[in-house]
Amino acid sequence: MKQVLACIGATQSSAAVCDCAAWASRRLEVPLTLLHVLDRSEYPAEVDLSGNIGLGSREHLLEELASLDEKRGKVAIEAGRAMLDAAAERIKEAGSPAPSLLQRHGDLAETLADLEQDMRLLVIGLHRTQAHSPGMPIGSHVENVVRTMHRPILVLPGEFSVPKSLMLAFDGSDTTRKGAQMLADSPLFRGLPLHLVMVGEGSAERQAALVEAKGVLENAGHEVRTATLDGEVEPALHAYQQEQGIDLLVMGAYGHSRIRQFLVGSTTRNMLNHSASPVLLLR
Repeated sequence: MKQVLACIGATQSSAAVCDCAAWASRRLEVPLTLLHVLDRSEYPAEVDLSGNIGLGSREHLLEELASLDEKRGKVAIEAGRAMLDAAAERIKEAGSPAPSLLQRHGDLAETLADLEQDMRLLVIGLHRTQAHSPGMPIGSHVENVVRTMHRPILVLPGEFSVPKSLMLAFDGSDTTRKGAQMLADSPLFRGLPLHLVMVGEGSAERQAALVEAKGVLENAGHEVRTATLDGEVEPALHAYQQEQGIDLLVMGAYGHSRIRQFLVGSTTRNMLNHSASPVLLLR
């Protein structure tokens, strides 16, 4: 059965991830699973120090170092379980059903790829070098996940509040029209007002696609406002979002348009780096 999967870790965004994932699970009417991944680059499953220069003849030091690494790994596993238990309690106290709990050891992106088949939505916190500071670099884990996954990803930069409006970045391509249809078909944002926004000169073909997408979303019950903006994609979208007080940005991470070049290239980081609100990436 498809589910919402939420990544829980030792970051300040974990509470927001819990709240958002519980909300999404209720809206989508699917189960919720909380996942904690013990990064094998920080906590290897096995430690081999026999090849280290200067230690080979000092067996007691090797044994002590191996013992310390083993203890460190056990403590990390226990801490992860404690985080999962605390997250589950937070979700139950908010009135949601008890989530399933899952702990894995390995690479985060690889682990999520293994679980992708049963995933409806992934919720993940945005870990910056300075928490809750737009403009600061994001961690490589989130970027790797975005590049690897083929399911919708809801990325949270900080605290979560139930969205009251959203904006879909639209460029008239088949892929962004697919994004509009995905929003129309999903109960996640059903009934919310939606801004359908293009960046760049609007040709007759693109404008026709905008009108068509507007109709699809209106037929699904959304109140839709359209806009065509000038300038570079990232600053134009963020400026419009701030001016209109929009709670959540939706973008398609696929296709061969300006939006695709913006998201999939190095400027993926720019979008997430400067976002103060949740970003839903449609795949």
